[in-house]
Amino acid sequence: MRKTIQITALPEELHNDESVKNYLQRFLGVSAQEISGFTYQKKSIDARKKPVRVILQLEVFLNEKPEADSIDFDFKNVANAQEVHIIGAGPAGFFAALQLIELGLKPVIFERGKDVRERRRDLANINKNNTVNPESNYCFGEGGAGTYSDGKLYTRSNKRGDVMRVLKLLVKHGADSNILYESHPHIGTNKLPQIITAIRETILSCGGEVHFNSKLTDIETIDNKVKSITINQHSKYKVKNLILATGHSARDVFELLHRKNILIEAKPFALGVRIEHPQDLIDKIQYKCSGKRSEYLPASSYSLVQQVSGRGVFSFCMCPGGIIAPAMTHAGEIVVNGWSPSKRNNPYANSGMVVSVELPDLKGFEKHGPLAAMMFQASVEQNCFDKAEKNLKAPAQRVVDFVNKKHSQSLPGCSYLPGIVSRNLDDVLPDFVHRSLRGALQEFGKKMRGYYTNEAVLVGTESRTSSPVKIPRHRDTFEHTQIQGLYPCAEGAGYAGGIVSAAMDGENCAKAIAKVIGLL
Repeated sequence: MRKTIQITALPEELHNDESVKNYLQRFLGVSAQEISGFTYQKKSIDARKKPVRVILQLEVFLNEKPEADSIDFDFKNVANAQEVHIIGAGPAGFFAALQLIELGLKPVIFERGKDVRERRRDLANINKNNTVNPESNYCFGEGGAGTYSDGKLYTRSNKRGDVMRVLKLLVKHGADSNILYESHPHIGTNKLPQIITAIRETILSCGGEVHFNSKLTDIETIDNKVKSITINQHSKYKVKNLILATGHSARDVFELLHRKNILIEAKPFALGVRIEHPQDLIDKIQYKCSGKRSEYLPASSYSLVQQVSGRGVFSFCMCPGGIIAPAMTHAGEIVVNGWSPSKRNNPYANSGMVVSVELPDLKGFEKHGPLAAMMFQASVEQNCFDKAEKNLKAPAQRVVDFVNKKHSQSLPGCSYLPGIVSRNLDDVLPDFVHRSLRGALQEFGKKMRGYYTNEAVLVGTESRTSSPVKIPRHRDTFEHTQIQGLYPCAEGAGYAGGIVSAAMDGENCAKAIAKVIGLL
C-alpha cells in the first residue's frame, strides 16, 4: 500500500532519511519493517511563528516495494542530422540543444566565451587584478550568467513549459535530487560547473557541436529570411534556423541587430543596488531566534516588495550565505550580482534591491531609439566607476546613512572581493532610483524588524536584472516577427528570467523549429 501524507515537525525531527523514517513510524503507528520506503514530493519551511517547522509531503510505501524513479531521456545520435545553429551556451542554448537532440536535429552552438574551467581564470583576474575580459566574465562563457551566480532554480513560469523536465535533466547531469522537491531549489555555484560540463559532454556524445571563443559578428538576411552568420568576423556559416540565446548583457548583439535593421524594442527593466547584511542578523529576524539558528535549518532568505509613489521597489536574486560578485562585462563600469555556494555557509546575506525603470524614465536617451534603455543602463554603470582610481572597487554606503543622506565615515565588512569604497549613492544613482530606495528601505525595516540598520551596506550597482532590449517574436511560433528562421530566445530577448525559465524557453524554440521542419 502507498500513501501520500503531509507532516509538520521540528527541523531536528526531519533532518535526514533516518529521522524522517522514525517520525513516520510514530505518525502512522507502524513498525520500521512495515515502511518499505518513501519519496519526497515537497519540502518547505514555515517560519511564521516559533518554533520554526518543516513541512514535508511524502509518498510512503507500506509493505510494498517502491517504484524506481528512473530519469531517462531519448537522446539520439544526430551527427548526420539537419543542423540548427544556436548562439549562446547558457541554459537556453544548452537546453535547446538537448531538446533538439531528442527531436532528431543536430545543435551547433557558438559561445563567445570560454568553457567553465578556462573561464575561472578570467573571474580570478576580475577579483584579484581588476581586469575584465569582455568575452569571458561572470556574464559570458559556458553556462551563461547563471553558472557563477548561484544556480537558483525557483520559478513561477509553470505555464511556459515543463519545470520538472528541466529539473530532472539537471539531476541526470549531476545535480542533487533534492531540487526535485525543495520549495526553493538551488544548486550552488561550486557544483554548477561540473553539471554544465556534463551537459556539454552529452551534446558532444550525441553528435552535436559546441564552439568556444566564437563570437557572433554578423547576420545576413535576404528577403526577410536569415541566410548566414559570421563568427569572429571571418568564419561564415549558412543557416536555416538560428536560435539567438545570447543573454541580457550582449550589448554588441543588440547593436548588430539594430544596425542590420532587424526589429528590436526598448524594454523596461530594474536597477538599484546590492544590500548585504550579516547572515546571523537575517536568521534572527526570519527564525525569531536569539542566538545562532538551529544547525538543522538552512540560512534564511527573504522576499520584499514595496510601492513608493507608484513605483515598484523589490528584492531580487536573494543569496543567503552568499557573496557579492563583480558582474561587469567591460572596463570602465561597475556591476554587481550575487551568488551562494551549495551549503550557503558564508557569513553574509545579500540581495539585489532594485527599482523599476519604465520607458518614460529614459529622458535624454530617446535619441538611441530601441537602444535607449540599454544606453541608460550603461550610463549608470559607468557613473559608478571611479575614473580617477581606475579599479573595480564598488561605491557603497551604510543603509541608515544612505536614508539620512549622510556620508559613511566607515564601512562594514563586505563579501565583494575587489573591495568597496565609501561614496554617497545619490551621486551615482538616478534621482528616481535613490528616492524610491530611500522610501522603501524604511518600510522594509517595519516589515522585518532589524533589517533597517547601519550594520547593512548598499553596494552599487545592481543593473543586469533583465534585458533592457526586447527582440519581438510571434507568440505561438517563437519566430521573430520580421525575420523568418530567427528565434529570439530567453533572457537576452526579453522572454525569461532565470535558469529554469530560460531553459524552458530554449526548449520551446527547439520544438517550434522541429514543428516547422515537420518533426512534430
